[in-house]
Amino acid sequence: MKYSYFILLTITLCLFSSFKLSKPCEYAGSNIGFVKTETQKAINKNDINIARYHAYKAIKAIEKTKKQLNNCGCDYAATSIEDSFKDLVLATRATTIRSTRILLNRSLEKTIGSLEALEKHELHNSDYASDVLEVNTLDVSKKNKSLAAPKGILLEKKIDSTLFAYENSLQKIIETVDCKKALSYATHIFEHCEQQLLKPNLSEGKKYYNLRTKEITANAIEQLNNCN
Repeated sequence: MKYSYFILLTITLCLFSSFKLSKPCEYAGSNIGFVKTETQKAINKNDINIARYHAYKAIKAIEKTKKQLNNCGCDYAATSIEDSFKDLVLATRATTIRSTRILLNRSLEKTIGSLEALEKHELHNSDYASDVLEVNTLDVSKKNKSLAAPKGILLEKKIDSTLFAYENSLQKIIETVDCKKALSYATHIFEHCEQQLLKPNLSEGKKYYNLRTKEITANAIEQLNNCN
């Protein structure tokens, strides 16, 4: 059974080489979700140094998200996460765990506000929806180089089809595998996608693929959250 997990994980994380699809608001939202997670981890730590470690991870994630927020165009989200950033920096300089937590909680509120702003932002379905998708494959033979790469809705359908297969496989694991093991497996994929989406030089297609995989896996984790 463990071998089948490994195969599914390998297939999930290695599909597609590089695409280009503009979804800056969604990518920013994913990264800010990571900021929220790390801030919550920091709040729950009793050791001030460990709390600072998670706060620093959140700070770095915000720094990597600023360009995407600018492209997204959601000023409220950008302002909220900037305020969150300032509180996180102050939290790393606090000298007691109590003062650190106060600042972290303030930062968390602003991070959540930024996420809520993105959820309501109307630009998700505006100019970005009309962008043309492009694909750059690796190690393609000369014979295949002459073939036109799928674009637009055709490429979206190809991605959706692949992720549909992943979603079905993940559902089977939820239904047949020990709950805690399934949760651990899904969490591993979710966290991997978060880390991938934080990479500054990740192609737009890989961002899209990891974003969609993260969303599917999040639904699975929600089903498994009642593990005893």
